Parts: sequence; C-alpha cells; structure tokens
Amino acid sequence: MASDSRTSQPQPNDARILDLATQHIRRHGVERTTVVAIAREAGMSHANVYRYFPSKDALIEAVTDQWLKPVESGLRDIADAPDPAYDKLERILGAIHRAYRGKLETDPNIFQLFVEASLGEKAIARRHRHRLHTELQRVIDEGMASGVFEAGEQRRAIALVFDAAHRFIHPAAVRLDAAAPRTQIDARFERISRLIRRALTSGVR
Repeated sequence: MASDSRTSQPQPNDARILDLATQHIRRHGVERTTVVAIAREAGMSHANVYRYFPSKDALIEAVTDQWLKPVESGLRDIADAPDPAYDKLERILGAIHRAYRGKLETDPNIFQLFVEASLGEKAIARRHRHRLHTELQRVIDEGMASGVFEAGEQRRAIALVFDAAHRFIHPAAVRLDAAAPRTQIDARFERISRLIRRALTSGVR
C-alpha cells in the first residue's frame, strides 16, 4: 500500500518545538517547563532550539501567539461583515468573551501565559490589545458614520466599551471569575452587552 505523503512528510523543526512546548506547558505549567526537556523530546540539543527561538520567553510568546491569532482573525472577519454596526459590536465582544472563557476552562495553563503577558505589559499582549482595539474602532466608526451610534466622540465611545466590558475582555479579570459558573458569567455578559448598545445608540454621556 502506498504511504500517505501528508503523514510521512516531516514536521518543520520550529513547528515541532512549538507543539512540544505547548504540550509541556499544558502538563507541567510554565515554571516547570524547560528548554532542555523540550529539546530532549524533540531529539535535538537545547542549543538547536535556540536557533528557532532565541530564549524561553520567545518560545512562550510563540505559544501564546499561536492561539491568539485565530481569535484576531475571527474579529477581523466580524468587522468586515456587512451586518449593522451594533450587531458587529455585540458579536466582537461575544467572540472575545467566549474565546477567553473557553481557553480558561479547557486550557488553563496556556491561558495563564496570556494573563501574565497582559499584567506584565509584554509585547504579545500589547499587540493583541492593539488589534482588538483596531477592530472595535472600525465598527464604532462605521456606526457613527451611519448614524446607528450617537456616540458624539469616538474616543469616549471606545473607552465606554472597554470600561463596561472589562470583566469579560481583560484576561486577568476573566481569570478572577474562574470559579463562577459559566451560565452566570454568560448572563452577566449579555446584560452588559445590551447596556453598551443602549449607551451607544442613545448617546454617550
């Protein structure tokens, strides 16, 4: 029987290292994860790992970035959609809330990397926040231009969204609610989402 080239083709070393790092962090947490152990499982020296990732911090950032990229791509897709601005705003906030809460519940050690990056104002967290801010700004600008939002000033509208939704879109705040039932958190999010919509459509004070 002929072999399947998709399964026989070797995985690039950088992707292999990244996958192993993710597995180690999931099993042991970031503090007990070492480049030496990852290199050993990859069948290479730790010096060879550093050819692809110059430090453990760089490797951790790559692990964090790997799950954030699809989230960011999803936000762009929502912002690009032809739906009304108020609908897109609710969907963007909902997508962030579900992605963060879902990661916390199913992959807590990987989510903790994001929490620590955010609290430490690391580059990966700043980039993600900028991308999130960009998509929200696009939707708010669209809503103001079409007259759907009576926000008056873009800066105040964006500040209102971030302040009101903080509990659901800041990773550290999401982590603090880890013990709260998902149904309870979802219900609170829905109430805040409706309040944000009403504030933007009636005018930010």
